[in-house]
Amino acid sequence: MPNIKSQKDRVVQSKKEAAHNKAIKSNLKTVVKKADAAISAGAADMNDKVKIAASAIDKAASKGVLHKNTASRKVARLAKAAHKAAQ
Repeated sequence: MPNIKSQKDRVVQSKKEAAHNKAIKSNLKTVVKKADAAISAGAADMNDKVKIAASAIDKAASKGVLHKNTASRKVARLAKAAHKAAQ
């Protein structure tokens, strides 16, 4: 445990931020899994699910939870899979 007050505050703050980031990542995984399931099933609402997933990924990147290149790669792979399934 730190002795300096500012460091004590940082410990609390970092735990809070880690919990927040974990919740966002968990939600991302859920949304991406739903999109993947819709793609593999060829569901009618596939494009909507992919759009929702891409939006969530981009939002996470803008908040700093994901690196922008990681987010871009994930969105590109989702779009590629959706395009391939549509044909």
